[in-house]
Amino acid sequence: MPIRRFFEQFGEAAFRDREESVIDELTRADTADAQHADGTRALVLATGGGALLRPINRQRLHERTTVVYLRSTPEELYRRLRHDTQRPLLQVADPQAKLRELYEQRHPLYEETAHYCVDTGRPSVVTLVNMITMQLEMEGVLPPPGELPSKKGP
Repeated sequence: MPIRRFFEQFGEAAFRDREESVIDELTRADTADAQHADGTRALVLATGGGALLRPINRQRLHERTTVVYLRSTPEELYRRLRHDTQRPLLQVADPQAKLRELYEQRHPLYEETAHYCVDTGRPSVVTLVNMITMQLEMEGVLPPPGELPSKKGP
């Protein structure tokens, strides 16, 4: 179900409850589907903007994963999202003001949780991905190219 409809039918609190449960499940060490045979994690989890509002989510993500905060300005976000009709929190008279408000509220939480912060004002998605990958390789979070573990089984 689209998030907007879920918010309308069940409210934001119910959405955040489910979100918290999913984050817990996906970040637990015993989540076999999210591991390679050698025990390394094999998961990229792109959370929604409000996922870090709950302290337990921030704690679990920071302690159980490597968090990369893709930092954008409210103005940049507005340029990308101005035509989006599916984000319930942006369906207001002044979405740019709402984005500034959300940024002020959430930015400190993102920085608290993140292991790495990367500005997204880059020329392309490929460049951004390469920057993140290189940083994680240099820090030893990811093995160098050609040394990625292979998943056993089908």
